[in-house]
Amino acid sequence: MIEKLFTQNKLWADARTAERPDYFERLSELQRPEYLWIGCSDSRVPANVIAGLEPGEVFVHRNVANLIHPTDLNMLSVLEYAVHQLEVKHIIVCGHYGCGGIRAAVSGDSYGLIDHWLQPIRDVADTSFECRDCGAWSERDLDEPCEASIIDQVTRLARTPTLQAAWKQGKAVSIHGWAYGLKDGLLSNLGCSIER
Repeated sequence: MIEKLFTQNKLWADARTAERPDYFERLSELQRPEYLWIGCSDSRVPANVIAGLEPGEVFVHRNVANLIHPTDLNMLSVLEYAVHQLEVKHIIVCGHYGCGGIRAAVSGDSYGLIDHWLQPIRDVADTSFECRDCGAWSERDLDEPCEASIIDQVTRLARTPTLQAAWKQGKAVSIHGWAYGLKDGLLSNLGCSIER
């Protein structure tokens, strides 16, 4: 089954060069994406595909439930590189409706190590929503804590030393909070952008 991936890769590469012979040569040059995408690890939410962008047009970091943790050195390294080296203009924190991380965080159940990772979602749910027994929430009910968590992550990201330093240096970089709909394939702007 794993060999199928190599076959598909060859078909994909051949199709790209048939469309545009210099495709990979152009792609191998210095990357200068305008966007950093911080999204969920969910395999149904590939950043460049849903945003209609080509490889090289978006720098991507993904983790469970698109969370911003001040101790996540992986995310912080991606952020610093994107802001200071690539000089991205827009950072998009994109969550998605139907997120398993959101459901797990508010379910009241214990899942082990990931409970620590999901704590910021529980914090938002505890302060913003009346329901304390959220295990019975429908997918639609979970849309609100999903959006609230995205908005909270935008705020957390704005507080990072990396972005504070960038804005102090006059860099024109904005943060945006978006939600992706698995059922319709559409992105929604949550209206929580921060520029400085």
